Amino acid sequence: MDTLTRIRAFIDVVDAEGFSAASRKTGRSKALLSKYVRELEDELGALLLNRTTRQFSMTEPGHTYYRTASDILKEIDNLADLVREKNTDLRGKLKVSAPRTFVDADIGQSLIDFGKEHPELSLEIVSDDRFVDLVEEGFDVAVRITRLEDSALIARKIGDFYLKMCVSQEFLDRVGPINHPSDLARLPCIIDTNGKSHSNWRFIDEKGGGFSVPVSGHIEVNSPTAAVRAAASGLGVASVPAFIARSCLDSGRIVSILEEYLPTDRGIYAIYPHRRYLPAKVRTFVDFLHAWFRRHPGIEA
Repeated sequence: MDTLTRIRAFIDVVDAEGFSAASRKTGRSKALLSKYVRELEDELGALLLNRTTRQFSMTEPGHTYYRTASDILKEIDNLADLVREKNTDLRGKLKVSAPRTFVDADIGQSLIDFGKEHPELSLEIVSDDRFVDLVEEGFDVAVRITRLEDSALIARKIGDFYLKMCVSQEFLDRVGPINHPSDLARLPCIIDTNGKSHSNWRFIDEKGGGFSVPVSGHIEVNSPTAAVRAAASGLGVASVPAFIARSCLDSGRIVSILEEYLPTDRGIYAIYPHRRYLPAKVRTFVDFLHAWFRRHPGIEA
């Protein structure tokens, strides 16, 4: 019996959180899985799993071995993907992290269209506004709306991203013209708490330099869609993604202000771990999203 088979058995047991669950998932008997894990422990000279009739847990060496062994097996599986001739060989599960804002907006259709085009893949979309740890939490790829920063992760831009500063015409009629971002410091603003600096809004000046304005208001939400609704109701100024504000702008429920001061240094990126062999399913997913946004010009604006 080769070591890789024993390693796979160990990882299957850990992922399933027990021998019985792993047996049901893999179709192998509990006795066989136990045999493989025991042989792996004998080979290593270390106990990897604590086994009792009621509890299942990893030992400290087990934790260390699991993390490294999982990465090694992923590299082996990714290499196998790489040498397959065509993407018709795509298989398995693709776990994707994406912001709730992205998933719920019109551009979230890109994920559904990918799933429709590749029914051979099991697609798990986890909608979460936090930045997940791709490696630790087992994600294959993430969609992020961000400024590109140095990272151990690999990023590919798949679409443009723009902000809109939105108010209702009724609000403007009431408070007067808003000619400069500094005016916002004295006006009620609708705070979207999803932002990293939700109470300090970033702008650019005439020379392209950056500056921030402290803002406040009596409404805070963790949803840009709700922020647009509040702005349309005349409750203040909202800073939201253009793809969220577009329909209300088109209908005239809100208007856009301070366009010349809004930063344009953010984009929509596909982020994935730095691996020597990129899985075919990840490469296909990223290529699909990049092409999808090319086929839908202006959807972000």
